[in-house]
Amino acid sequence: MDQSSLYRQQVVLVRHGDTEWALQGRHTGRTDVPLTEGGRRQAALLARMLRQRQFAAVLVSPMQRALETCRLAGFGGAAEIRDDLAEWDYGKYEGRTTSEILAERPGWTLWDEGVPGGESVEDVGHRVERIIAEVRSAAGDVDLFAHGHVLRILAARWLDVAPKDGRLFALDPACICVLGYERTWAVIARWNETPTNANEEAHHGIAATR
Repeated sequence: MDQSSLYRQQVVLVRHGDTEWALQGRHTGRTDVPLTEGGRRQAALLARMLRQRQFAAVLVSPMQRALETCRLAGFGGAAEIRDDLAEWDYGKYEGRTTSEILAERPGWTLWDEGVPGGESVEDVGHRVERIIAEVRSAAGDVDLFAHGHVLRILAARWLDVAPKDGRLFALDPACICVLGYERTWAVIARWNETPTNANEEAHHGIAATR
């Protein structure tokens, strides 16, 4: 992609809908849990928010909760799986809640202390940098379906800040975010919009603005 086209590019991030583990506050990395019925309804509503968008590429995590969200949002036929979009590997903290971990490690945070037997935040940062490189080589806008922490870290690296700064970007289930450019600066154009908190008409008008 030439530079003039690059700076018009937008990247739409979509977090998957609700799962039972997410509703229980359990760290859900590589455990392949499905969407709840509510999560499937959330994903279907995303189709209305995205229906006016056209993408040069649609990339999706290999986990079924992301794949199903992608399918229900209307992009299953166009999607390509990327292992680098899988969620943070939480190692021995997989399936555990933050309160359970804090009972053993007072003051613990995922972003600072990390997880035993899993990935560091820098490891996840390296993965998303490969995704960003692929995105920037695409001939147009790109849609990414993935998970809360990996997308937050991807946004941080898009802005060229440290992977751990992803902690600053909250993401709800079944939300849409838009990354892009202001002149030559990589920016966040929209953040954490869901079918219940976004005005659909406004989303279309701003999300497609160059």
